[in-house]
Amino acid sequence: MRHRKILIPLQILILGFLVLIANISTIKDYSSVSSNASNRVVNLTTMALKLEEDIKNDLYSAKDEFVGDITGYGADCPLCGGTLACKPSYYVKDGTTTYPDLDYGMVRIVASSQSLPCGSIVRFQLPKISSEPIIAIVLDRGVLGNDLDLLMESENYANLYAGRTTTSYDVLRTGWTR
Repeated sequence: MRHRKILIPLQILILGFLVLIANISTIKDYSSVSSNASNRVVNLTTMALKLEEDIKNDLYSAKDEFVGDITGYGADCPLCGGTLACKPSYYVKDGTTTYPDLDYGMVRIVASSQSLPCGSIVRFQLPKISSEPIIAIVLDRGVLGNDLDLLMESENYANLYAGRTTTSYDVLRTGWTR
């Protein structure tokens, strides 16, 4: 795990360097590197694209898998105050259901038990809500075991469309850092 934390930033740095070289080079000789030892030419643009693909694959590969109930809930529920439990606190009483994550873009918000740290990213299927996999971030607490609660526009909307579904979900990131 420690090596992975070092490897990802190093890969991003190398990727940025390779993309920079590929973008600013106007002479064909600068976009490839020759090795006399093996008589092979490496195209730096191709290498940068491959590294970018590897980083994306790592970003979306499952680190763990759980089975639990996924239930919809609204910030207007009787016991909800509108501010999520994880720090930095996030106010959702206005109908907000998404969060702008630096790595995954705009993701849905879920509540979890203490088994998943705040900032963890999960992926699951919920056909009642979306035909595409849902990517969500743990920003709230109050759920038991391996269950998740998906934040919805309102408690009424959650009851009508989400209900409760037992499914498996992937953990793509544990906590705030990859």
